[in-house]
Amino acid sequence: MTYQSAIRAADQAIEPNAERWSGIGAEAVARMRLQNRFRTGLDIARYTAGILRADMAAYDADPAAYTQSLGAWHGFIAQQQVISMRKHFGSTRRRYVYLSGWMVAALRSDFGPLPDQSMHEKTAVPALIEEIYTFLKQADARELGMMFRALDKARAAGNAAEARAIEDRIDAHESHVVPIIADIDAGFGNAEATYLLAKKMIEAGACALQIENQVSDEKQCGHQDGKVTVPHEDFLAKIRACRHAFLELGVDDGIIVARTDSLGAGLTKQIALSRTPGDLADQYNGFLDCEPVTSLDAIRGDVLIERDGALMRPKRLASNLFQFRPGTGEDRVVLDCISALQHGADLLWIETEKPHIEQIAGMVDRIRAVVPDAKLVYNNSPSFNWTLNFRQQVYDAWAKSGRDVAAYERDALMSVIYDGTELAQEADERIRRFQRDASARAGIFHHLITLPTYHTAALSTDLLARDYFGEAGMLGYVAGVQRREIRDGIACVRHQNMAGSDVGDDHKEYFSGDAALKAGGAHNTMNQFA
Repeated sequence: MTYQSAIRAADQAIEPNAERWSGIGAEAVARMRLQNRFRTGLDIARYTAGILRADMAAYDADPAAYTQSLGAWHGFIAQQQVISMRKHFGSTRRRYVYLSGWMVAALRSDFGPLPDQSMHEKTAVPALIEEIYTFLKQADARELGMMFRALDKARAAGNAAEARAIEDRIDAHESHVVPIIADIDAGFGNAEATYLLAKKMIEAGACALQIENQVSDEKQCGHQDGKVTVPHEDFLAKIRACRHAFLELGVDDGIIVARTDSLGAGLTKQIALSRTPGDLADQYNGFLDCEPVTSLDAIRGDVLIERDGALMRPKRLASNLFQFRPGTGEDRVVLDCISALQHGADLLWIETEKPHIEQIAGMVDRIRAVVPDAKLVYNNSPSFNWTLNFRQQVYDAWAKSGRDVAAYERDALMSVIYDGTELAQEADERIRRFQRDASARAGIFHHLITLPTYHTAALSTDLLARDYFGEAGMLGYVAGVQRREIRDGIACVRHQNMAGSDVGDDHKEYFSGDAALKAGGAHNTMNQFA
């Protein structure tokens, strides 16, 4: 809808009631409608699902067209990310927001900071989705409001050409509302619980749900020990639950990201129920660490399975969990991914212990041999020591090629003494190219950093506290924050405007005309930052 057509539509709604609706202006209504393009979370989910689907098709045509996101734990953080995308790159194209269950647990739970073990309130996840989209919609309203003010100024000056140009910019306005990939953990319960939570998340606006194959009540962070996976049928039931939720709510293009933690998970809570030799359950059980049963005399409440015609006893730990054979992680990952894609998932997530392109590519090559268009979402995790990992990768590559590495101590490569070396420079270049190279080689459609703003908030606060409470005093804030905001063009330097004060003033004028008491007059100190 163009600006002028929006005015005409508003006028048609007002005209039959013109006598009773005195003071209601069609242009004001049109502006408010354009500033509130998305009426419900389902409107957002359908709109953003279309974006994500188009981006997936673009990646299939060209792996250089990969996508990215940063994790956000508050609506304001997500809003500033998207505003920065627009500021620096002119568009949000192929850039999303990630909602991390880890950060919800650590930062948004009523219980206080928690580890990533699904102990936080599951309602906190859809609440954060709704909060993020409230802030992104507000960014639309703010930006359009500034254009409306510029339009009024051009008209008042009699500059018709400038007014037409501004209307063109209004018509071409790109929304700050971008896709959210939202973490539903292991589903917070059984398949019905997963379905109910998925509905809440979709109704809040999520177009993409990421679900993992861990046991709900034993769920661990993907980069911690003690991970316990479930048989495939249990996981596939939850994938189907998510799909039913999308379809019930009319988000037919909704995206399911199936995450496997099998690479680092050596435990299972259940023996899968196998009905025919070679079925998924039989394959799952085939990875169990077992010992042959030579006598029934020693059997005391044990579970026995048949393997190649022999009776076997899966090894059970004191925790009552069963363990997989060492070295089976990659095989289990491949089976997890293929089965997930064949039963309704759209994208894959393979949680790894390090950012190593060839390790990821080796698994993806095997998956794509069965499902050629398999695509990954990859966690560029802050849990990895990127500097050390890549310096060691360069060290190993040089050593393998016969290059002299005597000047370097492999286990100490994180040291600052190596920062200016050729090895460190090559490692940094590999880090810089990682996303591009991994998308081309390893089928990674979407790169995200789960917890970046957790770390940036801690770092920036540390720097401010160091300076402000130290010798710099107020200069610590002025030089380290405000001056940089002004010179770098950070919109938040005008924090009243960012919080919606000017939009509120516009509404006051719509409602009260010349009698409106506005906050943005000559004595508003924000004018110092105009």
